[in-house]
Amino acid sequence: MSIDTISDFLTIIRNGLSVSKKSIVVPYSNFKTEITKVLNDEGYISDYKEQEIEGKRFLVIFLKYVNGESVIHEIKRISTPGRRRYEAAKVVAPVIGGLGISILTTSFGVVTDRKAKELGVGGEVVCNVW
Repeated sequence: MSIDTISDFLTIIRNGLSVSKKSIVVPYSNFKTEITKVLNDEGYISDYKEQEIEGKRFLVIFLKYVNGESVIHEIKRISTPGRRRYEAAKVVAPVIGGLGISILTTSFGVVTDRKAKELGVGGEVVCNVW
């Protein structure tokens, strides 16, 4: 049995946004931290920090709202453990006409679709955010 920790991570974010929480706490992993860095750099969250609680590491993510409305309208998992989705740099389609981003894992690390096109590399499409 496989557990999809990234889907769980994205669900925790969606659930936090649906009840307008200021921050959420998720179990730590390097991959989740890299995704969170991309979300922070692109302005979808206000900040994040690593925290140790009772000897275990967690990520505290501060969600971002503008005039009471969440900046993240939708965050959707694309590549799953049962069906991986890889795209070449030139083939990655823009999300909502370029208003959103795709997060990819590439040989250069976790980057947005725009950065992947700039670097000329493709990779696994983790999720779409808009």
